[in-house]
Amino acid sequence: MPGHIFGRSTRGNLPTAVTGDGCYVIDAEGRRYLDGSGGAAVSCLGHSDAGVRAALHAQLDRIAFAHTGFFTSEPAESLADRLVAAAPEGIERVYLVSGGSEAVEAAIKLARQYFVEIDEPARHRVIARRQSYHGNTLGALAAGGNQWRRAQFAPLLVEVSHIAPCYDYRDRRDDESLEAYGLRVADELEAEIRRLGPETVMAFIAEPVVGATAGAVPAVPGYLRRIREICDRHGVLLILDEVMCGMGRTGHLFACAEDGVAPDMITIAKGLGAGYQPIGALLTSGAIYDAIAAGSGFFQHGHTYMGHAMAAAAANAVLDAIEERALLSRVRVQGERLDARLRARLGQHPHVGDIRGRGLFRGIELVSDRETKAPFDPAQKLHARIKAEAMEAGLICYPMGGTIDGVRGDHVLLAPPFIIEDAQIDELTDKLSGAIDRALAA
Repeated sequence: MPGHIFGRSTRGNLPTAVTGDGCYVIDAEGRRYLDGSGGAAVSCLGHSDAGVRAALHAQLDRIAFAHTGFFTSEPAESLADRLVAAAPEGIERVYLVSGGSEAVEAAIKLARQYFVEIDEPARHRVIARRQSYHGNTLGALAAGGNQWRRAQFAPLLVEVSHIAPCYDYRDRRDDESLEAYGLRVADELEAEIRRLGPETVMAFIAEPVVGATAGAVPAVPGYLRRIREICDRHGVLLILDEVMCGMGRTGHLFACAEDGVAPDMITIAKGLGAGYQPIGALLTSGAIYDAIAAGSGFFQHGHTYMGHAMAAAAANAVLDAIEERALLSRVRVQGERLDARLRARLGQHPHVGDIRGRGLFRGIELVSDRETKAPFDPAQKLHARIKAEAMEAGLICYPMGGTIDGVRGDHVLLAPPFIIEDAQIDELTDKLSGAIDRALAA
């Protein structure tokens, strides 16, 4: 019987999730689905973590919510301290919100206010990359470079420049090393800053490992270090969006640690709350905070549920689990195992062009021809068929189309819980390869 939910799609009926069991979601019919993508790289502890549930019960018995215009809370203060202690050098403050889009929106607005406060009001431009994704609120959507997501809302979006992504499978020349390629595409930022006028540019935003729109594409060695140098040369703020790739997903609490780069701001969400509560955060440098404190003393931004005590309690419990159960090292080990199983099963598949990623954040790019890297006809909607076949087989994965330019290309993103066992990695690869073959045969 149809209900009144306005869902993501008006077509078809979704199964009803009723309970969780570790890496599995169980529906109302009793079917079990292995969560091979953590939803959307969210459920890093699975769906029944006792420690997080206990922390939420304990916090609910104390206080659930007090508006941050009047109060702070112990869970929020504790969470901020822990995040700063683990963050890259220079990060000193945490602005708690309810999700990734809110975190990116806050970062863009804070960048603008920072330059107003330090008397550089001409700086208002943002530069990002094609095929990036930074959220669905208007500011975040404008920063994102995925044309399919942007197209119908284009008249509402502020102007943002987009340079080339760091996408070596598609864009590196045969005669280029990884490092040379990375420097070449990073230097596009220098050219774009000069074209716009350095005095007008306030920020560059990028994902260290591109998630939803490109399928776990990591920056090549040296790329982000060159980006940092260019930003420093022109006084431009570097914002790293780790909403999807951060909080342990790549084997480091902050993904940029692997690249040896310290940004001015970092956005996080998804794995921060592991799905147990909606939470995100903007982490910012002490210099940016100090400029606001020395000027107006007030960030002209805010949301009702920011700094929510229940959400912060959940995030603290997630960090407890990551630390006490050594899950970062587990992500690295299980990530290598997943990569090996994917390569053994799909590495020579005639329609798998690339297998990539870091930690438990892996992408498979599908092609009609391995030699030419030609994509499938978008009208085939291969990604949608793979998702349907996988769900039918009891596997949740995250296939997307438009991998190359927002229109062409198909990939599957995998981001299973950090607690995934060896046998479940086998189950994931078996079910995924079967779903890919059935989708191709349809």
